Amino acid sequence: MAGNDSRTGGLLASAWLGYSLFFWFYPLAWLVVLSVTHWQFIGVPRFTGLQNLWGVMQDRLFWTSMLNVLRFLLWYIPIVFIASFLFAAGIKKLKYGKGFITLSFLIANISSGVAYSIVFSKLFSEFGPVNHFLQEWFGVSVPWFTNPDCAMLSIALIVTWKFVGYYGLILYSGMLAIPGDIYSAAQLDKTGRFKQVWAITLPMMNPQIVMVMVLAITVAFSIFTEPYLITGGGPLNSTTMPMVVMYEVAFQKMKPTWAATMSIIVAACSFLLIWLFRKLFEKNIEIV
Repeated sequence: MAGNDSRTGGLLASAWLGYSLFFWFYPLAWLVVLSVTHWQFIGVPRFTGLQNLWGVMQDRLFWTSMLNVLRFLLWYIPIVFIASFLFAAGIKKLKYGKGFITLSFLIANISSGVAYSIVFSKLFSEFGPVNHFLQEWFGVSVPWFTNPDCAMLSIALIVTWKFVGYYGLILYSGMLAIPGDIYSAAQLDKTGRFKQVWAITLPMMNPQIVMVMVLAITVAFSIFTEPYLITGGGPLNSTTMPMVVMYEVAFQKMKPTWAATMSIIVAACSFLLIWLFRKLFEKNIEIV
């Protein structure tokens, strides 16, 4: 019996190891090889040392895209967190239809990026329904995709629509884990609703909040479809993201080794930012 269990465990472990070797470790090793070689999809890579790194360090468009990630996060994090928190709070208050509403929001998360990018490009266009509504009711028209200051906000709103349901469910699970007795005690002390949220709900949801922020940072470094299809990285490269730059460098400029080097830099910056955020804000929450 023990022998059968061992063979079964070994078989399952070997399947996972095989998957990891083929889909993770091999591509990672190939990425490292490309970063120190010269190759243009044909022939054998030729070792060049740090020339790729030196070339990428001088690529102004790439570093502009990295700054755009920070600009995106300045819009995206507050918008998606507030929207997700309100969604989670609304789901918690509902008595009926929770499953239907939750699934309705989750559909956005699995929707085709190409499809909803086309839809939003029409909605937020200069003469689209959104501007038509704003013009009719408030007498203003917003250059959503044609103004550098508004274009990144527009991308952040679109990405928020995609992830608000997913992040909201994570925050909702954190709300459910908070004992109701704590709120009852706060009410006996005549603590206001806002102070309850600030002093009880948010601190006790720290693990869920950190998880949402980590996912948001990861999304910021991996955005491609929305800026590529909607704005093309414009206007004035204000929405050019690292993934767009890597795609153009690899397949238009025929420099896959540069793209590989860029991807390593992006992964390192993403890891560093996530590590820094967790170091500053992650806390060990215990409910006794």
